Amino acid sequence: MNDAEEAATIATAERVRAVTEPSASDAADFVTNAISRGELVTLFGRCTVDYEGRAASELGPGDRHVMLKPDGAALVHTDEGQQPVNWQPPGCDHAASADGDALIVESHRSTPEEYLAVHFSAVAHAVAYDVSDPESLELSGTEADLKERILEDPTLIEAGFRPLATERETPAGAVDIYGKDDSGRTVVLELKRRRVGPDAVGQLSRYVEALQRDLHADAEIRGVLVAPSVTERAEALLAENGLEFVPLTPDA
Repeated sequence: MNDAEEAATIATAERVRAVTEPSASDAADFVTNAISRGELVTLFGRCTVDYEGRAASELGPGDRHVMLKPDGAALVHTDEGQQPVNWQPPGCDHAASADGDALIVESHRSTPEEYLAVHFSAVAHAVAYDVSDPESLELSGTEADLKERILEDPTLIEAGFRPLATERETPAGAVDIYGKDDSGRTVVLELKRRRVGPDAVGQLSRYVEALQRDLHADAEIRGVLVAPSVTERAEALLAENGLEFVPLTPDA
């Protein structure tokens, strides 16, 4: 293997994470983290599948391959045929949780109302891929690129916004960009390079709450999620929590 091939192998390995025979709680943490990072997730194991929406269906226990895509699509495959036996279209919200020894993977969209639930009694293998090709990479860039765009032109967020610090530490973690608006209010920016769901809203909410505890009681703190787009559920959660959204891509 030459140096170029070795470098390519290392770069690919850094973009792929896998776990074998994880516990239900470990699998739920793995999937939740991958969803929040905008990764493509695949799971293989023994499961049942329930669907409600255009119709209603149930699949009894069987070995199946489940794929969760960053665009919100979900696919359930068996060992036969090229088409999934169950699927959800792009735009859905994915979530994972543990119920005792079972992993529950859910995919939901509200318009029209559709719900897919996969209950794994055992997960044999789970993989998360940071997927991109040259075209998507050029379009999506990185969170560092997004941060640089904002620092170079803060008016991309709003007129009068002044960045004061990056990676500002809080008890809930480091804030991507910390600043002030033209009224002197604290502004916290959470940056994501891809379409995001509820996990990103929860992360931003924790930063805002941590700063509210740290700063004086009457401090007004605005939380702003910056990403190319958000899911419907994320948009609803932003409104419920009094948080804001600015659509912005890493590249001009």
